[in-house]
Amino acid sequence: MTVAQKVVKFLEEKGDLSVKELVDLTDASKQAIHLSINQLLENNTVVKFGRVPKTIYRLVDKKIVDKPSFQIEDQTKVQYLTENFLMITEIGKVLLGAEAFMRWCFQRKLPFEKTIDEFIKTREKYESYYDELGIISGKTKLINTKGYDKIYLDEVFYLDFYAIERFGKTKLGTILHYAKQGQNKFLMKMLLKELRSKIDALLEREDFDAVAFVPPTIRRELQLMKYLETHLKINLPKINIQKISGIIPVPQKSLHKLEERITNAKNTFAVSENIKYNHVLLLDDAVGSGSTLNQIAEKLKRKDIAQKITGLAIVGSFKGFDVVTDV
Repeated sequence: MTVAQKVVKFLEEKGDLSVKELVDLTDASKQAIHLSINQLLENNTVVKFGRVPKTIYRLVDKKIVDKPSFQIEDQTKVQYLTENFLMITEIGKVLLGAEAFMRWCFQRKLPFEKTIDEFIKTREKYESYYDELGIISGKTKLINTKGYDKIYLDEVFYLDFYAIERFGKTKLGTILHYAKQGQNKFLMKMLLKELRSKIDALLEREDFDAVAFVPPTIRRELQLMKYLETHLKINLPKINIQKISGIIPVPQKSLHKLEERITNAKNTFAVSENIKYNHVLLLDDAVGSGSTLNQIAEKLKRKDIAQKITGLAIVGSFKGFDVVTDV
C-alpha cells in the first residue's frame, strides 16, 4: 500500500487529520506525507482546510463536487462569464466564469446554454446605469429616498450592484461578502485587483484633494476597510474618521429602518481635523441606506473640513437603499 493510499484509508476511518496525525498513523516521513497530500489535492481526492499551523485535510465529498459536463462553443460567452460571474462553493472553493456558472446551473437543475443567454440578457439591462468609467451614480436614488432631512453628499458612486434579479450577488458582491465576513486575505487581494483600475480612473477624472475611509463597526482580526486603506495607496492626505459607540456596538446592517440607520450613523462617527479641503473622497464597502456616508459628510461640512464630498462604495443596491443588509 502506497503512502497516498494509507492517507486515504486513515482519512476514511478518522475524518479530519493533520499532517502530524498522518505521520503518526502511517509511520511515513513528514516529507512523504506532504508529497502524497499534494498529489491527492491535485486529483481532487482531498481538500485542505485552515492555515498553517492549523491545517487539516479531509476527503472530498463526491456528492458536493460532482461536475457537470457542459460545453460552450461561443468564446464571447466564455469571456463574458469570466468577467461577470464568480461563486464560492459550499467547501470554500472559488470558481470563476464558465466553471462557476456550470456549477450554479447544475445545482439548480437549470438548462446551461439557455440560462447563459438569460444571464447575459439580465446583466445587459443594468448596463445603462454605468458611466464611461464603468461606475454607477446613486445620487438620484439618495435624493429620492424619503427620510433624509438633507443630503450632504455632492455625489455618491459605487463600482457595481451588490446583487441582480434572479442570479443574486454579482461577482464583486460575492467577493466582497466572503472577503469581509470570512476575513479572507486571498479574497481581499482579489477584490483589490477588481476595483483598483476603476478607482484609479475616478481619481484621475475628479479633483479630489483628500480621502477618508469609513471605519468598521465590528472588531475583526483582519478588517477589510483597513486592508483597502493600506493597499490602495491613494496618494492624498487622509482624514481620520473615528468610530465611537456605546457598550454594545450596533452595525448598520442590523438596522432595517432608515431613521434608525441615520440615528446610528449620526451618533457613532466622529471627525477631528484642522485642515480644510475642497473635495473629499469618502470610501465605504457597501451602500445600503446611504446613511453612513451622508452623516459623515454632514460632520465634514459642518466643521468646514470639506466643501465638496463624493461618496464611493464598492457595491450598492439596485432598488432603493434598503437591501444591502448582509455585508
